[in-house]
Amino acid sequence: MMVVGGLCALVHGAASPLMLLVYGMMTNTFVAYELEVQELADPNKTCINNTITWINGSIFEIAENTTVFCGVDIEAQMTMFAYYYVGIGLGVLIVSYFQIALWVSAAARQIQRIRKTYFRKVMRMEIGWFDCNSVGELNTRISDDINKINNAIADQVSIFIERISTFTFGFMVGFIGGWKLTLVVIAVSPLIGLAAGLMAMAVARLTGRELQAYAKAGSVADEVLSSIRTVAAFGGEDKEVERYDKNLIEAQNWGVKKGTIIGVFQGYLWCIIFLCYALAFWYGSKLVIETKELSPGTLIQVFFGVLMAAMNLGQASPCLEAFASGRAAAKTIFDTIDREPEIDCFSEEGHKLDKVKGDIEFHNVTFNYPSRPDVKILDSLSMLIRAGETTAFVGPSGSGKSTTVQLFQRFYNPKEGMLTLDGHDIRSLNIQWLRSLIGIVEQEPVLFATTIADNIRYGRPGVTMDDIIQATKEANAYNFIMDLPQRFDTLVGEGGGQMSGGQKQRIAIARALIRNPRILLLDMATSALDNESEAIVQEALDKARMGRTTITIAHRLSTIRNADVIIGFEHGRAVESGTHNDLVEKKGVYFTLVTLQNQGNDMPSDKTNKGRQSLRLRSHTQLSNELIPDRNECPSYSIFPQHSKEEAEERVEPAPVARILKYNKSEWPYMLLGSIGAAINGSVNPIYAILFSQILGTFSIRDLDEQRAQINGICILFCAVAVTSFFSQFLQGYAFGKSGELLTRRLRKVGFQAMLKQEVGWFDDPRNSPGALTTRLATDASMVQGATGSQIGMIVNSLTNIGASFIIAFSFSWKLSLVVICFLPLIGLSGVFQAKMLTGFANEDKKAMEAAGQVSSEALANIRTIAGLCKESTFVDTYEQQLEAPYKSAKKKANIYGICFAFAQCVIFMAYAASFRYGGYLVSSERLHYLVVFRVISAIVISGTALGKASSFTPDYAKAKIAAAQFFKLLDRVPKISMSQIDGEKWDDFKGELEFINCKFTYPTRPDIQVLNGLLVSVKPGQTLAFVGCSGCGKSTSVQLLERFYDPDEGRVLIDGRPSHTVNVPFLRAQIGIVSQEPVLFDCSIAENIQYGDNTRNMSMEEIVDAAKKAYLHDFVMTLPDKYETQVGAQGSQLSRGQKQRIAIARAIIRNPKILLLDEATSALDTESEKTVQAALDEARRGRTCIVIAHRLSTIQTADIIAVMSQGAVIERGTHEELMAKRAAYYKLVTTGAPIS
Repeated sequence: MMVVGGLCALVHGAASPLMLLVYGMMTNTFVAYELEVQELADPNKTCINNTITWINGSIFEIAENTTVFCGVDIEAQMTMFAYYYVGIGLGVLIVSYFQIALWVSAAARQIQRIRKTYFRKVMRMEIGWFDCNSVGELNTRISDDINKINNAIADQVSIFIERISTFTFGFMVGFIGGWKLTLVVIAVSPLIGLAAGLMAMAVARLTGRELQAYAKAGSVADEVLSSIRTVAAFGGEDKEVERYDKNLIEAQNWGVKKGTIIGVFQGYLWCIIFLCYALAFWYGSKLVIETKELSPGTLIQVFFGVLMAAMNLGQASPCLEAFASGRAAAKTIFDTIDREPEIDCFSEEGHKLDKVKGDIEFHNVTFNYPSRPDVKILDSLSMLIRAGETTAFVGPSGSGKSTTVQLFQRFYNPKEGMLTLDGHDIRSLNIQWLRSLIGIVEQEPVLFATTIADNIRYGRPGVTMDDIIQATKEANAYNFIMDLPQRFDTLVGEGGGQMSGGQKQRIAIARALIRNPRILLLDMATSALDNESEAIVQEALDKARMGRTTITIAHRLSTIRNADVIIGFEHGRAVESGTHNDLVEKKGVYFTLVTLQNQGNDMPSDKTNKGRQSLRLRSHTQLSNELIPDRNECPSYSIFPQHSKEEAEERVEPAPVARILKYNKSEWPYMLLGSIGAAINGSVNPIYAILFSQILGTFSIRDLDEQRAQINGICILFCAVAVTSFFSQFLQGYAFGKSGELLTRRLRKVGFQAMLKQEVGWFDDPRNSPGALTTRLATDASMVQGATGSQIGMIVNSLTNIGASFIIAFSFSWKLSLVVICFLPLIGLSGVFQAKMLTGFANEDKKAMEAAGQVSSEALANIRTIAGLCKESTFVDTYEQQLEAPYKSAKKKANIYGICFAFAQCVIFMAYAASFRYGGYLVSSERLHYLVVFRVISAIVISGTALGKASSFTPDYAKAKIAAAQFFKLLDRVPKISMSQIDGEKWDDFKGELEFINCKFTYPTRPDIQVLNGLLVSVKPGQTLAFVGCSGCGKSTSVQLLERFYDPDEGRVLIDGRPSHTVNVPFLRAQIGIVSQEPVLFDCSIAENIQYGDNTRNMSMEEIVDAAKKAYLHDFVMTLPDKYETQVGAQGSQLSRGQKQRIAIARAIIRNPKILLLDEATSALDTESEKTVQAALDEARRGRTCIVIAHRLSTIQTADIIAVMSQGAVIERGTHEELMAKRAAYYKLVTTGAPIS
């Protein structure tokens, strides 16, 4: 296919130079006819036997004693030429159809093959490889990089061949016609090539710089939007807009430089081109007149032959770009395809043991992760795990507990030493078989986006529904599944997002159990749950352990007391092992952990004492931000509908251009200058048509001196045009570049401001996720530039061009103009049609590829789980099925694209055929000068190309209007909660008295789940109110209502007796300090992060240090090399949890708030850090109204009021003593950790 396609492209390329031969012969015919007409104008001459004679019969001779040829039958000649044209046209039609159709469908087939091979190979890689390649990157490779390869091998190759063949044939036509002139023209062309090359380099470098600068601004925007709640809570909006704008200025300056450079080079190019015309025509006419080496037709043929060759060589360069990016993309893809995995999960090699006991032994295992080769995780670890026993691993985080589990699953191979199962080195066993023996439940279970039943089926292929039900019963999951409306067919959502933590955990346990594994691995399986879910899951696990070799890893020691053997880890070694009592007596690692957890805990039960990992699942909801409603274990609240995709795609009316221009108002002088430049540039081409036909006209002048004078005059005019166009092009480039960049910057800034003005609820909508918003800022603003700026220049340019051309054409011959104009719409239409078809296809392709993309991204994101379940091949098969649809549409596209392309290519030949034939008729019957025929036709064809250029901007223009409309929709949106400084009341003596009166509330994205249901509670100034209750009962939500992130649907929140919705929002937030479970820090220094607490003023270093001392942070900061100037990294990644938490506390203290909100401020810390942070918090609470939310009851016993919540309402309140005396819900919680219903 590719060979035939390539041959067709070669033939197609030869068509245009062929046309030039016809064109040259035609010019000669016209000139001869014109000379004949001039001679016969003398009544004494006549035409006998094709020679002009005097009437008296003697032969007429001119100066050089030559006779004059006559009797040209112009009509017949023109008919013949028209046939030639039509013939070439039909040839082109057929050839170009095959050229495109064959190449595109061949490419589709190859891409299909590459995608399959690549995905299959990636799924075979060992886990260590995934550690070194981010999932995002792999997804991009599967989509974008393979598309780049597609672009490089589809139509581009054939077009490249076609252009190169035009280039060679063009030069051949030139050299055959007249080698001298060809050489003269070639001598000038390096100047053009050089300029184009330099320009491309300069533009690429500047674009790179501009993008870098914008990437900085984009990362600011992304950081701010992803921590919008923190920004809002601390009133940092204006500060962030300034920070964003600072980075935009740099991007803008690079953009302006780019515009200027493009202007200069464009000017230079046009200038050289016109000077080149002048030189060629001057020298060529010398050859025609003086040495008679060329006929006028050959002059045209040579000149255009060389010009066409040069043009096509230039047009072939974008193809080279596509090839280069395709090759670069292909390199990474093929590298992956050629790489052999170290641990190949598809391999059939290795033993399968007949009988498995389940003894696992580690022999001096040393290991480090491939992604961090310098950190030793396991250091010659040796231990034995006996069959049928439960062995628990304990130790501080990072001591290598989870790593041992991963080595046993053969996700990695140990660097030294070996692991054995029943005495066999596990490297000698078959991988799929080994993994089928193991059931694993992790800390964060991964569910796939299908139904509950399918998720459980992943555990073992071919199980019956009864097996599934049995497994769910054993996992304590059966009851909650039966409560769901669709039972086992309930979709669990992306990554199990529709399920609460406890529910996910139990489905994962069922999935592990249905494998009926010999060996069960429990990696912190209950750490992410609250008390009541934990109790349920723990019970399920205890059932599951019976009679299996079990390894459990846990931070909460209560969960592992009853293990048969406990192994203590430290620094990658097993330092002690024995039962609970043995180890307590040894006073080693285990003993310290136990004492730390029991200390300060006079509670009657150790259920409440959630050791380190009581991270609630909150941190993993979509907005990993501070206060997000939990979806954990409140009965009947767990499933909520997905918004259907269709609703999401709102129709956007394109924005009126006038409004876009209004934003560009202050740049009008630039716009005016640019438009003047553009108008001059537009009229250059029509002037060229006049000059060109004038030169042809001079060849029919009898008087040689007159002829020379005319030619010199025309060449001087060419030079003048060249100089003018240099300046006007520069003007247009610079002026529009400047105004466009200023507009982009202004729009981005305004857009960002508008985003920060929206209420928090708006950000919950998945359409407004930080990623989507940052992309909108980046692309919408630069697309809007498409409707103004350089676009206006192009439009003015094209309009003057078309206008001038038409005026010229019609003023010389209106009849011929009309005939030529008939073809214009066809030429235009074919272009538009082609563009329409292709965009239509692109969208279809995108949709089809999305389905496959979802499969691949889900597979890659959860690769460990898939490997553990040996499900790689299932995903590969699904992916290959999903690829069929895009492949079919690609083949269909090949044919349609071919037809459009062919039609567009041949229309122009037909147009020439008709117009020159008719021109011949006019010349013979209406005595029209042939110069006029050329002038009209070239003028209109030039205006046609201008029209084509203008129409190629319409998609950009339409995009710009839509982008602008989305932008204006954002600007015009009135936030439900106004952020302005003036709305609402403020008062001086803010006390901090809070009341919730019958508040009802649902989250805007989940309107069917009642989160608060008549909340009634009040707190006096200076008191501490503690909320307790199961997750999802509305504790955090009440805090969000106070901050006015949301307003209640019914009921009121009173602040100092005033309803919250009448209070000025910035004023209210200025009175509140908040410390949340996952503190959000910004990517700047520690001092700046603390300063963020009060954005209304600049504060001194003393104040910062003072706040840091109160938060027990100062001593730690002083140990750092850069002290307060230490950068905290993105999201505070350079610091530990406890350190981040204390910075957040200092940030809240420096505000000096009247109200302090502590939302689970210590739940994510280990026992030691918690003590310090708790002390800091107790310090901060003094003299302030305080609301505390905690899962751990030990932290809130000192509160003035404890409110127990359930299902969105308070069921009892009082002090710790009163509630304990009541012996109701709170008492039950404290003593047993039992559920409160």
